[in-house]
Amino acid sequence: MSQPFENSPSHEQYPEHNKDTFQLVKSAELVDQESGSLQYNTSSSVLSTDDRGLKHGLKDRHLSLMALAGIIGPGILVGASNALAEGPAAILIGFGAIGVIAFFMMQSLGELATLYPSGGAFSTLGIKFVDFGWGASVGWMYVIIWIAVLSNEYNAVASILQFWGPQVPLYAYVLIIWLPFLLFQFLGVAVFGEVEFWLALFKILGLVAFYIFSIVYAAGGVKGQKAFGFHYWNDPGPFASGFKSVASCFTFASTFYSGTEIVAVCAAETRNPSKAVPTAIRQTFWRILLVYMGIAIFYGMTVPYNDDRLGRDTKALKSPMTIAIQRAGWEGGAHLINAFIVAVCVSAINSSIYTGSRAMVHLANERCAPSILKWVNKQGVPYASVILMNLFGLISLMNQSTGAAEAYNYIVNISGVAVFIVWGNVCFYHLRFRRAMKLQGRSTDELPYKGLWYPVLPIAGVVLNIFLALIQGWSTFKPFSGKDFVDAYILLPVFFIFFIGFKLWHKSKWVNLNEVDLDEGRRHDTDFIEDGEKGVDIPVGGKHKIKWKPWELF
Repeated sequence: MSQPFENSPSHEQYPEHNKDTFQLVKSAELVDQESGSLQYNTSSSVLSTDDRGLKHGLKDRHLSLMALAGIIGPGILVGASNALAEGPAAILIGFGAIGVIAFFMMQSLGELATLYPSGGAFSTLGIKFVDFGWGASVGWMYVIIWIAVLSNEYNAVASILQFWGPQVPLYAYVLIIWLPFLLFQFLGVAVFGEVEFWLALFKILGLVAFYIFSIVYAAGGVKGQKAFGFHYWNDPGPFASGFKSVASCFTFASTFYSGTEIVAVCAAETRNPSKAVPTAIRQTFWRILLVYMGIAIFYGMTVPYNDDRLGRDTKALKSPMTIAIQRAGWEGGAHLINAFIVAVCVSAINSSIYTGSRAMVHLANERCAPSILKWVNKQGVPYASVILMNLFGLISLMNQSTGAAEAYNYIVNISGVAVFIVWGNVCFYHLRFRRAMKLQGRSTDELPYKGLWYPVLPIAGVVLNIFLALIQGWSTFKPFSGKDFVDAYILLPVFFIFFIGFKLWHKSKWVNLNEVDLDEGRRHDTDFIEDGEKGVDIPVGGKHKIKWKPWELF
């Protein structure tokens, strides 16, 4: 039977008054975990590397800002026009309901990703606690989500660029920006994290600026405009098509929420996962409130759902922000908004390539994908996975024949159900993990982070995700559309086909929770000591750290 978490190396106790010990670990970084012994590199400029070749280059502040604002992408800035076309109440209910489920899922993910920061939570933990075939299938569903998100982001940025150069076809814009995004990924995870940190700050400021504008505009503060408040909730009304509108918004919202779980993927390349991951998880509530609920409220306040520029029949995608600025009488403001959206797209496309490629790396290391996908260069970049992931982004070229708006709808409909499959399984993994702990006589006091209100939230998460996976294609039934029905539900049978195929190939059996090794997959924080004005953090025991005053080191 595996030993308690306290006995693992990451919880070693440090002598309280041993000067040599403190000097040894100061600015140290773990560089070798496969051997099971602690080795240190006293040069803080050298990034530690895990056994897959990935660098621990993401700092705590990188993960916190990426968790808070990394999810702000062209989906909620541009693609949300399709959700808003269903009515202000529909988008608010849809975003709110998916937000609640995302919060449930993140509590489960926080507990698991803090303890097992492998980065492959969706495949690795499925294989560990459920079945090889099951984990592999969930892992590929997660890759499919990010292929869809990346394709839509290329689609969105091409559509925005056409605002300034309508004579250039959509596919040309996609091909022009494809290579620069690929080359950026080869700069390494540390550069990626730093760029994303500053872009996240920029996105938050831009979003807050739009919220302030919306309040001023609705209150009559724009010259030549009367105060109208929430008038559009009455005329044309809260819903375009009743519950059918709400069900449609569930699909859009699930895709827009993709990225809330990015902290689990980033954990593998984070310097101090046992501190950074819980901090990022605790921001989930504010992330949902500030970003998603704020967007739903202010879009519904400033743009009526029957505005022609929101229609699905249009060939181009237009942001509700741009439409709101134009309705306020500031035509030139559309250039400012579109410039902001392009900057956001830079961040979003980078994040999608990063997340999808790392998911492929973990699948390859679990023998669920071709081994070439786990090849990593000296900078810690999984170049084969990065190239393949960016190639999948060229699916966006379908917009040449269908138009940006219709292409966006196709891709969203296909990927929406995959989100519910992945989220539901995260909650299922949590239940299996806690069951294994109970069977092996382990205490939850050993956990560095505990999800809220267990087992209510993970059980509710499983049930609600199954429910939404089944009803998210409601709008395809009346009137029935075979094409849209296939788009909405095709991934449900695909998931089980993947599961059966991987299970038969690997000849796997359902995991016996009495035998699972609960300590395998854990790793140490890279920074054992961080100097600061208030003291020094030193990981100790189950509570992770003790606060020391600087002068106590000498």
